[in-house]
Amino acid sequence: MVQEKNEGINKDMVLPPIQQNRPALSWETKIKKKLKTVPPCLGKFRPVVGQCCHQCTPNSLSKKLGQNSSLGFHNVLSVSETHTRYRGWLVRRVCCLLFVSGCKVYASPVSNRRERVCQSNRVKEALTAEHKAPEGGDSQGQTSLLSPCLPLINTCISPGLLRFLGWLMLKIFPSIFDRIQVNLNHLSALQRASQEGSPLVYVYACQSAMDCALIHLVLFCRNLRVPYTACPLQIKCSFLRSILQKVGVILLPSSALTEQEAETDAVSSSVMTSLLRELLHEGQAISVGVSAKSGQGGQWLARIRQLIKEGSVPDVTLVPVGISYDSVPETNFQVGLSSVFRGLCSLIWRRPGGSVRIQLAQPFSLKEMCESGRCTVDEWLPLQDLLLPVILNNRTDSKFGRRRMLWLLLSELREPVNPERDLSVAIIIHLIFSTTSCMAVMSTSLVSSLLLHRHRKGVSVSLLCRDVAWLTEELLFRNKDVGFGGSLAEVVHYSLSLLAPHLIIAAVPSRNDPLIVPRPSLAATLHLTVQAQIVTHTFILEAVGACAVSAMLCEVACSGVSSRVRSGGVDGEEVKGDMEFDVALCQSELTERALQLCHLLPPGFMPPCQSSQSFALDAVDSLVRCGILIMEEIPRDVPICDFWKKGGALTWTTSDNPSDSDSECEEQDMRSYKISQPSQCPEMLFFLCSMLAGHLRALCWTISGLDLLHTPLPEAEYVAQVHAYLFDTANKKRQNYESCSEEAAHTAVRTLIDLGVLLEERQEGGVFLGITPLFQLSENRQRLHRFISQYLYN
Repeated sequence: MVQEKNEGINKDMVLPPIQQNRPALSWETKIKKKLKTVPPCLGKFRPVVGQCCHQCTPNSLSKKLGQNSSLGFHNVLSVSETHTRYRGWLVRRVCCLLFVSGCKVYASPVSNRRERVCQSNRVKEALTAEHKAPEGGDSQGQTSLLSPCLPLINTCISPGLLRFLGWLMLKIFPSIFDRIQVNLNHLSALQRASQEGSPLVYVYACQSAMDCALIHLVLFCRNLRVPYTACPLQIKCSFLRSILQKVGVILLPSSALTEQEAETDAVSSSVMTSLLRELLHEGQAISVGVSAKSGQGGQWLARIRQLIKEGSVPDVTLVPVGISYDSVPETNFQVGLSSVFRGLCSLIWRRPGGSVRIQLAQPFSLKEMCESGRCTVDEWLPLQDLLLPVILNNRTDSKFGRRRMLWLLLSELREPVNPERDLSVAIIIHLIFSTTSCMAVMSTSLVSSLLLHRHRKGVSVSLLCRDVAWLTEELLFRNKDVGFGGSLAEVVHYSLSLLAPHLIIAAVPSRNDPLIVPRPSLAATLHLTVQAQIVTHTFILEAVGACAVSAMLCEVACSGVSSRVRSGGVDGEEVKGDMEFDVALCQSELTERALQLCHLLPPGFMPPCQSSQSFALDAVDSLVRCGILIMEEIPRDVPICDFWKKGGALTWTTSDNPSDSDSECEEQDMRSYKISQPSQCPEMLFFLCSMLAGHLRALCWTISGLDLLHTPLPEAEYVAQVHAYLFDTANKKRQNYESCSEEAAHTAVRTLIDLGVLLEERQEGGVFLGITPLFQLSENRQRLHRFISQYLYN
């Protein structure tokens, strides 16, 4: 494991002090101070996160991430007179203004960009294909036809306006965040990459409207080129559009309401591609936000790959950016000027929502990733080809392949197979995985995961402190960076202070140990779910393996082999007393269950350069490393490799046939596993199963409600009705609110489309969804429901 020395970082790793204006909590004095500390790293070393893939980009990996390993972290909001060229009492009062005026701003020429875009062959061909202009028409006529897209071409970066916004963010953000930390080792590598010539493309996972502003602020304060940003929102206010376009925000055309609508228009799409080509030719940096839920940003990355393939752009350097929040700011206001102003005021007047950690991963070449051919190893197949034979025909073996996700390019499922599109999807999935992998785990994420998945019914503070220390060590052993440090009491107290609105904290005078219970409400559960997602990503191997074990135990329980094992169904009855799991689990069958579950995961949980079969094997092996499973060898009378006792002659064969083996030692391994504690099921197994329960339960509920929806319906309306149904179901049960989020509804509908349960039909009003004839039969829906619910631990 490549590691960094832990030198000079402790002064930046301490938790920010509790604000003096915060109300004192009644349970603060109940948390006893302990001598034990929570280390941000193992020993003197901290894990290096953000290294590029060793398989896809080996040449880029050879470049060191940071030569100086003792630079530590820097708080961007901490601006003093030492950051300026001046000293004195007056400088200390205007140091922020002096610092911003001294930051370097790179020029953004737009002199003849409009002419170059309008005269490009791509735009001319699009106009000709749409019959909007005759072949070889004059440029003025074409320009008039391109009027909805012309303001986008004039997008630029105004140095004066950029400095003003930089100063404004340095003044406003301290009211929103305690601190904004950035790893200086990663910045030094980024500065070297910016001097190599290839334009930089920053890719981040969309979490909040603050993501883009934070990246801009960090790069601006470190004298790096501020990137142009692709914005997927439609903003109607002309004043707000003009301001955003002068700080490099590329907006949607005024004629398109959504990003998908802009992509379906050939003229708008060609203008966007030509504009991107000109920006990269000018050496401008680009930032793109990608979303696994909606496919946002995927088409921009596909355009960049297309330009490299055509030779229009020699190469670009991709930089995944991981942004970790102690508390993700809620920025769900509309895109009007007054609503934006009200949203900013609400953020400013609330108490600071914790810290932010920004990790800039190792830059790597996109051209190298495309030309190496190692970005994907499995064949891309529709999800229905991978799973329907198992679900409907009871096949025991699965096809080897990768789930095709063309919707990440805002494409329909029924579009013809295109290897180039599959490669673009592979790059998008890899970047989603990379941005998530380089994110640090904050203390609130760790506590949220424990409360949501391990202590749903409540936990004492002393037990929570013990589990926080245990889970922190588990994260560090998995080479995952953490965004906190200090004494155990401080870490837990700080996390509970930020999560207090979503918790019930019972402090009884006669009890020295307060009780912490997650608040049983929709808002509280969804907040804890969002915070705990990064922990789920870290333990995804173990979670998949645990769900596979749960599926096999469910099958054992249903077969009547052991009446002491409960079913893994959605509404299984609770079993009293100890649960005896004294059964042997076959390795091949366990791996097969894990492989089938891999295909149901949302994008970004596993890289496309790793085969699904390898991922499933690693999932089973991870449970052995955790101590959940114990390997059990089936006894044999004769050892496998004992040739002489078998009485067989040792013969030599030619190696032309790869199916033949020159050794009898390669017989199929007859290994099996047992759960490490036969008398009682380990808590770790249920903790891991619970991490994927929200996603799987949302799928089960959606399948149960298919016959209640009147189809066909427009896609947006269908998702809204599914979301309402999930919410009603969770309200009736008064639990499992994590399965009724808007993201859960989007993911469930998309999975059912890929499975062939729902059919996409393009009509005049857009894309409509309806149930396919195969799943109009209740028997097939029940089989699908049974297949998914086997992985659920209730």
